[in-house]
Amino acid sequence: MKFSTIRKSFLTLALLATVCVAGQAAAETLINGAGATFPYPLYSKWFSEYAKIDTSVKFNYQSIGSGGGIKQITAGTVDFGASDKPLSDAELAAAPGKLLHIPTVMGAVVITYNLPGIPKGLKLKAADVVDIYLGKITMWNDKRIADDNHGVKLPNEPIIVVHRSDGSGTSAIFTSYLCSVSPEWKSKVGTDTSVKWPIGLGGKGNEGVAGQVKNTKYSIGYVELAYAFENKLPLAFLQNQSGHFIEPTIASTSAAAAGAVKHMPADYRIGLVNQPGKDAYPIAGFTYLLVYQHQKDAVKGKKLVEFLRWELHKGQKMAAPLLYAPLPASVAKMVEKTIGTIK
Repeated sequence: MKFSTIRKSFLTLALLATVCVAGQAAAETLINGAGATFPYPLYSKWFSEYAKIDTSVKFNYQSIGSGGGIKQITAGTVDFGASDKPLSDAELAAAPGKLLHIPTVMGAVVITYNLPGIPKGLKLKAADVVDIYLGKITMWNDKRIADDNHGVKLPNEPIIVVHRSDGSGTSAIFTSYLCSVSPEWKSKVGTDTSVKWPIGLGGKGNEGVAGQVKNTKYSIGYVELAYAFENKLPLAFLQNQSGHFIEPTIASTSAAAAGAVKHMPADYRIGLVNQPGKDAYPIAGFTYLLVYQHQKDAVKGKKLVEFLRWELHKGQKMAAPLLYAPLPASVAKMVEKTIGTIK
């Protein structure tokens, strides 16, 4: 074989190798995130679908709870965090740069239970939910529960209470609701991603609480709506501020936001619990991606912005089938501008 032919073959192989390596490098743009379990079913779908659109980027998301997500984004060990709880002023000040809250969707925190023979629709007043979690209502056939559930044969069994054991945005939304309806809860327990629970068993993540309730007769717990449906768990109808017993749905979650978003602050740190309106479900909230306004890695920052724009437009259509409420149009317009400030 002539030297020129060998040289051409070598150059061709070298070029192919370079193309392959370049292709691998492009495919290996890895964006790491961690945090809330509340939106994980939807985020998992988003990341899977987006990988088909942009094959040069891959998202790795650890569903570890909002508390863990806040810690990791503050420490800079992930490219984005996720939380159902808006960060406090102190938490924002502790971050090494300006952290932005990017609302993605809204979701409902539902009360679920394991009562053989009783389908969804057990009615609970706010005061009863508080007293169950304070350990004051201890039996399922307590008169206060029975009075709101005529015709339902409640068992003469102790209530087994389940709560989150990890730092949780779902807990933050739930305890915020309990504070909003009970001065006693507010003074004795308060609200946060982690609180000192008066009673109950702990479960890690929404998955853990759903699993505990599913496997424990006469138990009660709180999870994001999608987890209750996924585990075929019944849902309680909760009495809202207007006195109506409301089923947790996409529509009733959106109704909870209807009034609040008219006064949406520029940083999106707003609660949706115990909102007025006859159709408003009382335990709802936004879930957020936590992103630094000034990105350390320009390539990752560009890819992250492209994804955020995609989820804000195309991704919202995937929310309802997975039992999350899409962002109100007015909020989506605000978020579009906020995304544009990420550099």
